[in-house]
Amino acid sequence: MTNFTVAVLVRNEFGVLNRVTSMFRRRRFNISSLTVSETEVPELSRITVSSSGLETDKKQLINQLYKLPDVCSIKELDIVESVSCELLLIKVKNDPESRADVRDAAQAFGAKTLDYTRDSVIMRLTGTSREIDAFIDLMRDFTILEICRTGIVSLERGSDTIRRTDL
Repeated sequence: MTNFTVAVLVRNEFGVLNRVTSMFRRRRFNISSLTVSETEVPELSRITVSSSGLETDKKQLINQLYKLPDVCSIKELDIVESVSCELLLIKVKNDPESRADVRDAAQAFGAKTLDYTRDSVIMRLTGTSREIDAFIDLMRDFTILEICRTGIVSLERGSDTIRRTDL
């Protein structure tokens, strides 16, 4: 099994997200990350999905997605040929005993403190999935109160875009 990320350009209409994610379900792909937003064109939305599966199954999934009437374009995003990142908000307990270690770890990873109270600290970190995973793993040495994490957002390097000019 291989991990992969696909961007799906769709019409920005009610029910489209459900139809796209249902295709993953029907093909028995587990979605590990999902982000959706409007694009530079308000009539279109971009769905970025990370999943894993066999290469033949992935190709069949992409072919089936193309058959959905609301799908305009699909692009598999290669890790080397694209720029990707995630956003993490993490709330940790603010213990006097661990305060300096939490601050040092946050500084080492470039996390920004957004909220600081007597009881907790909320930090924001943007980075690759691997960097986010490493930071969370390090924070497990302390008391994590809550985590909120976006899915991957990704754009292909260079001047190529997912949007076809005939749309």
